[in-house]
Amino acid sequence: MISTFLHDALIYLAAAVVFVPVSKKLGMGSVLGYLLGGIIIGPFVLGLVGQEGKDIMHFAEFGVVMMLFLIGLELEPSNFWRMRNLILGAGSLQLCATTILIFALLLFIGFTWQAALAGGLAMAMSSTAIVMQTLREKGLTKTEAGKTSFAVLLFQDISVIPILALLPLLALSGSQVPSGEHVSFISGMPGWAQTLTLLIAVNLVVLCGRFLVVPFLRFIARIHLRELFTAAALLIIVGTASVMILVGLSPALGTFLAGVVLANSEFRHELESDIEPFKGILLGLFFISVGASINFSLIISNPLMIILLVCSIILIKAAVLFFGGSLVKLSFDQNLLFTLGLAQVGEFAFVLFSFIHQLDILSARWTDMMMGVTAITMTITPLLLLINERLILPRFGTKEKEEKEADAIDESNPVIIAGFGHFGSTLGRFLRANGVGATILDNDSDRVDLLRKMGFKVFYGDATRIDILKSAGAGDARILIAAIDSPEINFDLVEKTKKTFPNLTVMVRARNRLDAYEMLDMGINDIYRESLDTSVRLGIDVLAKLGVRKYSATRAGQNFIKYDETALRELAPHRHDQSTYIFNSREQIQIQEQLLTRDREVNPNINDHAWDSDLFEEDGSSTPSAKP
Repeated sequence: MISTFLHDALIYLAAAVVFVPVSKKLGMGSVLGYLLGGIIIGPFVLGLVGQEGKDIMHFAEFGVVMMLFLIGLELEPSNFWRMRNLILGAGSLQLCATTILIFALLLFIGFTWQAALAGGLAMAMSSTAIVMQTLREKGLTKTEAGKTSFAVLLFQDISVIPILALLPLLALSGSQVPSGEHVSFISGMPGWAQTLTLLIAVNLVVLCGRFLVVPFLRFIARIHLRELFTAAALLIIVGTASVMILVGLSPALGTFLAGVVLANSEFRHELESDIEPFKGILLGLFFISVGASINFSLIISNPLMIILLVCSIILIKAAVLFFGGSLVKLSFDQNLLFTLGLAQVGEFAFVLFSFIHQLDILSARWTDMMMGVTAITMTITPLLLLINERLILPRFGTKEKEEKEADAIDESNPVIIAGFGHFGSTLGRFLRANGVGATILDNDSDRVDLLRKMGFKVFYGDATRIDILKSAGAGDARILIAAIDSPEINFDLVEKTKKTFPNLTVMVRARNRLDAYEMLDMGINDIYRESLDTSVRLGIDVLAKLGVRKYSATRAGQNFIKYDETALRELAPHRHDQSTYIFNSREQIQIQEQLLTRDREVNPNINDHAWDSDLFEEDGSSTPSAKP
């Protein structure tokens, strides 16, 4: 058993390592690379994994479970209330309209009304995993399309609770569990009893999260062992998922609720940082499993029906989404991104169809076929987004803006700023106030329109495209400032710039210390971490309020930044070896504190008790300082 698991794990990890870099290099994103890798190693191509990928699918679904937990953690009541109109408006429109139209389609091809309604509800779901991963990679989460997508996906995730409660009421008979499948607590109950049990289970998760989990985390936090806190976080997720499976609920739904409950706790950020690394690799395995689970024999035996269902469902969802995007006044290019991004059927459909089959609402043959359709739509989505990005938008979506951009980029400036969000716009205002001309590029059309109204000369364009950089004067400019929100896009921009414009000085925005390490590996020396200067500036103000002279406090802050930049370069080569990294971190902290102590002796106005250093604080993690 262990050897089989290790063999499958080796195959899946090898597929990820081989196909994802190729896909990223071709500009198709990591999700499509995972899906294609799964198809290639699946039972219908190379046959390196068997049973249509179902064995590993159960393990890989844990990545989706973790992702939903993290989304729940991000759902603070204040954020939900601020987005309530968008969530309830766009989300309810998408779910209700899509369900009704797919219900009519399934009735037309011969489904019973119960099966058609259940199938419509399942098919109305979109893939949170694919959409959020793709938006994050492309740096589009803060765009209007990204915000609207998140709102609709959030409404769908929340809607799974009443959908799961409704399905038992649609059952044609008491739920029958096929032989060999896991028997849940609610198996065999009448429909009303199953619905009542599901609602009780949901409320139980909420109550336990509030009155048991938070005190438990406080107890663990007092022990001051990060690995124990990580284990506790995993215990919460695994425990919640196990209880949900036992009851007959979706484990992802249970952990989503647990995340929502913990969103306002003091442990929110620490839980996020501890779970994120596990989520990434397991989510990748999930995408590979989806590709491996596509039943090509079923497609070959029913090609017309499968093609009809796939095309009809994508067209129905796209039409509803485009209409909804128009109602919330998305621009054409943003609406296309929103529409094509959510036009697939999501991972929750696998859970819902499994439950629908368990309740004997849908036959085994149709359940397999609908799951196959779900997997195919998920596989097609990255291709649709790629076609939209490469073919549709350049011709129809941004034609007018590109013509205006070409006219305005004729001027030559010594500085080019790529990315004009909060970070870039502050920098641009500072340069303009000091008489420095800068050519500004941004690929968010809505933001470009807004900035132009505010008086900024901003050009719409993708700075990672060499032709746009050339037209912006990169060949003659002296400095390129990479200030894009997404670290991945910044890396891509820096890599292309160094190859094509080697004489251009590149100055890069880095989100944290880890991003800075990557930039150092690429040979970039001018790196500016977002939180470092702000954190030190706050520390300077703290010292001033404690009675330290402003000049002395400012000098101390400047020295701290200088020593921390030196430590950054010393630690960069060791970051992949944890034990060596920790040892060298302790050494650097000690050196840094000794230097700062010597500075205080030279400047005695700085009180000893008002000084502390933490190399890890600005990473955004909760790792305590390993002080000697």
